[in-house]
Amino acid sequence: MLKKLNFIEKSKIVKSYEILDFKQGKDFYYIKIKLVFTDESEFYVREFISEKDYLYSYHWQNKDGKLRIRWDNVPHHKDMKTFPHHKHSPKLEESTEIGFEEIMLFIEEKMKKE
Repeated sequence: MLKKLNFIEKSKIVKSYEILDFKQGKDFYYIKIKLVFTDESEFYVREFISEKDYLYSYHWQNKDGKLRIRWDNVPHHKDMKTFPHHKHSPKLEESTEIGFEEIMLFIEEKMKKE
């Protein structure tokens, strides 16, 4: 988790962030973070990580609250090559971006192009 916060603090696209929820046990942690990017878009991070599980949802929306892209690994799209990883942009797509840092780098590149 500290690695994630260091990544956020060093990011050139993060204007501010807030930890909305954090729970930690012997073998797991759960975190929910809201980031505001320099273009005023918002990015919501939700992760549950344990020895057995890695569940995530990353939701990026514009400053008006409209979905840009949401990534998650809820196992409900079994016909995808990247199962269970997928994204909604807003149409359902396969996702090769997996994990917080990869997705942040993807967003950074997308913001540079805009």
